[in-house]
Amino acid sequence: MTQLTHFNQAGEAHMVDVGAKTTTDRVALAEGLITMQPQTLELIMAGEHKKGDVLGIARIAGIMAAKKTSDLIPLCHPIMLTHISVDLTPLPEKQAVHCQTTVKTTGQTGVEMEALFAVQIALITIYDMCKAVDRGMTLENIRLIKKAGGKSGTWERAV
Repeated sequence: MTQLTHFNQAGEAHMVDVGAKTTTDRVALAEGLITMQPQTLELIMAGEHKKGDVLGIARIAGIMAAKKTSDLIPLCHPIMLTHISVDLTPLPEKQAVHCQTTVKTTGQTGVEMEALFAVQIALITIYDMCKAVDRGMTLENIRLIKKAGGKSGTWERAV
């Protein structure tokens, strides 16, 4: 098993030194789901929610979250992101909205945390905007799908 990198020899938390790492193109894809009552999804899909464009606002929230990841995750490096996409797809057959994010950079450390954080904040934003009509919404299956770049190369979740 690989060592945990965020602890030094004495077991103290520290920020990993990435200064000697090679600069490479890096990408991470993450996904998650928010399930809800059918009526809630209908409001979102019809654009009839009184708070406005739920998916549009959630998309912006996800983008903002990716940019702010290092502000909230203590040992995460601030990264110059070159691309962020947040795709939100209503899934009526599952009574859900699926979120998939793609985050890219050219740098010395990966963007997995940024992709995962973007998914979570986009989905929480949907919850926030719709909680008045459906407090039972559930965030599910938030996970990394793929990462590429860096010394460890490409990793993909098995289907």
